Amino acid sequence: MSGHSKWSTIKRAKSLADVKRGKIFSKLAREISASAKRGGSNPDSNPALRSAIEKARFYNMPKENIERAAAAASSAQTLEEGVYEGYGPMGTAFMVKVLTDNRNRALSEIRRIFENYGGKLGEAGSAAYIFKDPENPAFTVPVTDPETAKKVLALAEALDDYDDTQEVYSNFDVPNELISQP
Repeated sequence: MSGHSKWSTIKRAKSLADVKRGKIFSKLAREISASAKRGGSNPDSNPALRSAIEKARFYNMPKENIERAAAAASSAQTLEEGVYEGYGPMGTAFMVKVLTDNRNRALSEIRRIFENYGGKLGEAGSAAYIFKDPENPAFTVPVTDPETAKKVLALAEALDDYDDTQEVYSNFDVPNELISQP
């Protein structure tokens, strides 16, 4: 049974899970820090901070990390919010909200992600009319081709995986049977 260790399997799975948790925690910490910087470090008088802390608790972020992120708001590092708009395969619109310490780096990284997945970053306002209400876009684009569905979903996932990304909105509609195909 050489090479078949239960601990090895657990170690690899735990390592992958820890990387995902780390990305989520860093995004949440940035959101908490930015909210505290804008409205103060008291969650009772700052609804944005209270909401960010509740979100962090939902993801089981340790209390020490939450407190450290709120305290980091007074540090010299300034975080800027930005919204980038673009179009993916089949003209699907994307709106990406970021929170970054370097706006130029974030812009070039978002542009690179769009280009790598067959999309194009648009100018400010090019897709904003679709996302007056980000949760309910003005219209949706039905994606019926399995290959295009994979490309659109890969673009959405790549944008979401970028560290500075806070939210990704899109107007594509992929049927469940296309998502489950290998």
